[in-house]
Amino acid sequence: MMMYQLIMALLVFGAAICTELLNPLESVAHLITTGMGPVYDGIGHLLVTPEDLIPALAVALYVGLRGKDPGKRAMFCFPLAWLMGGFTGQIVPNTPVVPIQMLSFLLLGSLIAADLRLPNSVINALVIAVGAVHGFYNGITMASGTGVTGLFGIAALLFILTAIASALVISIKAAWARVAVRVAGSWIVAVGLLMIGWMAKGVG
Repeated sequence: MMMYQLIMALLVFGAAICTELLNPLESVAHLITTGMGPVYDGIGHLLVTPEDLIPALAVALYVGLRGKDPGKRAMFCFPLAWLMGGFTGQIVPNTPVVPIQMLSFLLLGSLIAADLRLPNSVINALVIAVGAVHGFYNGITMASGTGVTGLFGIAALLFILTAIASALVISIKAAWARVAVRVAGSWIVAVGLLMIGWMAKGVG
């Protein structure tokens, strides 16, 4: 049953990526109004922003491949780092020109695809850095919208996503299923390259 759930999750993940590839003009960060308050608006913002949602899932997949201890730490450190980065972004007067958060696609996707083993201290630093950078850009985007309250909604969703996705990967026993997760990492790299290409074309 667990393997069936993993396969279905990967299929849904792949379908979501394909959907975004077929609709590149909609793959931009934007605020939505759910009508249920700023917390849910923040949750909705993350769910419709693939440049944040996919790296968040990638963090969960990678720490899941690394085992229980990294997974447990990421479950708390990742949302907290995102929240702190968001607070910082809220008080920055000018939006940075270079969206370096796109590099997380390449970095995280490569780590997953290679199933690279890193020291726990490096994994912790990576999780915090990714969370802080993406949170920072979220803070800038949401400064005039949902504000700080929306960031708490995002942090809550990140906690849930990290806990569920990493636990699912940790529970994997079959070698072929682990390979399937690594394949998902290669998809993340491909999506990152395409998004960077679209951005470069837009700038040019």
